Amino acid sequence: MVDHVRCGPVRLMCSRIMTMCLVELQKLRHDRTELLTRAVQPALWLIVFGTTFSRTPAFQTGGVRYLDYLAPGIVAQSALFIAIFFGIQIIWERDAGILAKLLVTPTPRIAIVSGKACAAGVRALIQALAVLVLAVVLGVEITANPVRLLAMCAVVVLASVFFCCLSITIAGLVLSRDRLLGLGQAITMPLFFGSSALYPVDLMPQWLRVVNAVNPLSYEVDALRGLLIGTPANLGLDFAVLVVAAAAMAGVASALLGRLVR
Repeated sequence: MVDHVRCGPVRLMCSRIMTMCLVELQKLRHDRTELLTRAVQPALWLIVFGTTFSRTPAFQTGGVRYLDYLAPGIVAQSALFIAIFFGIQIIWERDAGILAKLLVTPTPRIAIVSGKACAAGVRALIQALAVLVLAVVLGVEITANPVRLLAMCAVVVLASVFFCCLSITIAGLVLSRDRLLGLGQAITMPLFFGSSALYPVDLMPQWLRVVNAVNPLSYEVDALRGLLIGTPANLGLDFAVLVVAAAAMAGVASALLGRLVR
């Protein structure tokens, strides 16, 4: 009886998060071309940048072909670009009066944020799988181990949850779509270039290594590279950082959500 009572709130919370997630995913039905258009940029990175630099000894990647080395980084980049602008949707919902209605329901703010973050994770995962298919077509040797592929999915979702919540946090601070769009564009490329997505950490200047060490995208890339192409990776640390970062940012985003309707 005690266990049933304890599980009740947990089940209710999970149900509300799932409901919010499904509502967000329903929006894909109205614009199914969105994921296709968002796949253009990562495709260009792989096809143009990857194949070009594979022909030159520009980067020493430990005996791994550069295109193989690059592919996990582009998977992470594609997920980042989807999740980091999710806050614009929150501001649109604020302007349309939807957010105010959500906040007066019994649904906790953490459930609203978590549901949207999970939806961002699913959308980013679809995008990541499309990039992986393209990488395989280009000849990248991706693992076929189902356990590693499932772990890869978990990494993409966790990182996307963090970046989606970061976007909602920024939305709660700037309160404007234009400001959020500008700030989002200003931080995405530093996050990308400050990770090991394009080049090994050993090639970075010391100041950039410091950025890399505190950049969640770096841990996502390290985990994806280890899982997908088998390079050495500290998977325990990578997962721990992503879980803690996602949980902490979800809490911050929930705290700032109400500021959007004041």
